Amino acid sequence: MILSVGMSSSLWLSRAGADASHLSESDPAAVAVGYREDAAKVDKAKYSNYSAGQTCANCSLFSGKSTDPWGGCTLFGDKLVAGRGWCASYTNM
Repeated sequence: MILSVGMSSSLWLSRAGADASHLSESDPAAVAVGYREDAAKVDKAKYSNYSAGQTCANCSLFSGKSTDPWGGCTLFGDKLVAGRGWCASYTNM
């Protein structure tokens, strides 16, 4: 019984840790650059530099494959950004 609880706790902690590595839209660094997990939800009036088709996955700051759902970004340290996301620091590859 104790082993079962321990295994369940370990699984929960590993999932919680994985989720914690994703950049939240409410993170102060994300807010500063208008990060959105879904580029379709970018406030186009506020971010006029946004163009359709721009996503984190095709940004030069993204450190993953263009097909990765999540990847690193040089702006956010160890936090992962959504491949389908966008922020005002977007730069072409």
